[in-house]
Amino acid sequence: MTRVSHRRRVGARFVRVDPIWSRVGAACLAAACLAGTLCLAGTLCLANGCREVRKPAVFRFSAIPNEDQKQLRATYEPVARYLAERTGVAVEYVPAAKYDATVTMFVNNDIQMAWYGGLTGVQARAEVPGAHAVVKGELDGRYRAYVIVAKNSPVRRSETFPTELAGRRFTFGAKTSTSGRLMPEYFIRQATGKAPAELFREVGYSGDHAMTIRMVKDGVWDAGVVDFAVYDGQVKEGKLDPNDCPVVWTTPPFADYQFTVRPGLDAVFGAGFTDRLTKSLLAMDPDMAGRFRRRKMVPAGDADFAGIAAVARDLGLVRPVK
Repeated sequence: MTRVSHRRRVGARFVRVDPIWSRVGAACLAAACLAGTLCLAGTLCLANGCREVRKPAVFRFSAIPNEDQKQLRATYEPVARYLAERTGVAVEYVPAAKYDATVTMFVNNDIQMAWYGGLTGVQARAEVPGAHAVVKGELDGRYRAYVIVAKNSPVRRSETFPTELAGRRFTFGAKTSTSGRLMPEYFIRQATGKAPAELFREVGYSGDHAMTIRMVKDGVWDAGVVDFAVYDGQVKEGKLDPNDCPVVWTTPPFADYQFTVRPGLDAVFGAGFTDRLTKSLLAMDPDMAGRFRRRKMVPAGDADFAGIAAVARDLGLVRPVK
């Protein structure tokens, strides 16, 4: 094999340069420059007492979108700041467009915690082994839903489910809402012996509680079912005149909202993080808890929602336990 060399001018003379050694020399020079840069950086770092900088892990949470999206962002972003201050970890609120989107994000580890309704919490924990409920509102063990009607409806308030609603147009909230669909449907089936599609002339799903109130108030639907806390909250805030869409029936109590967290948080965010997070949620003052329409938070466990899980399985809204 013939080696090709090149002549290169050095001063007034030409010298023969082997291209292999030319490339080796260039590589050595580059390595020396890099080493010098690293050495200089290391010297400066040592001189200033700095440490290796790593991008901190961000703890992300979401909440089922039971009200207007714009309002929810304003509601929950202060919660992110509160949790960041209490836990010492960067925290971000991630909005969700639909109820089932919060479950998908949780399963994919795009969020590590969610403020779920009873059903979505059951669904999320069923899909992520080791996930568990940690905190709920003080009323979430005895939650309720209201059936409301349009202002001029002939249907009047009743202690039992109003049979006059049969044959009318009726809307639930989101399909996977506990207070907006699951438990009201269960109680309606118990009271009438009929499925909604058999009982009502037309059945719809508004998507969220605020929309249910708006649509019933405007006469789009004859009646609908809504989260009692959302309805009462709008009345208290002056956003709703209860005479515009009166309550005609209140469901029996049931378990509902809770914070559910993924397993293995301490391995990602540091030893003791799950405990600090739980204590931070429980320590919410009335103003912070009020962002969830609660006065205070209390401990929760998966067993609190066993009844919800059973009803969800009966209605085919969660996969059976294998």
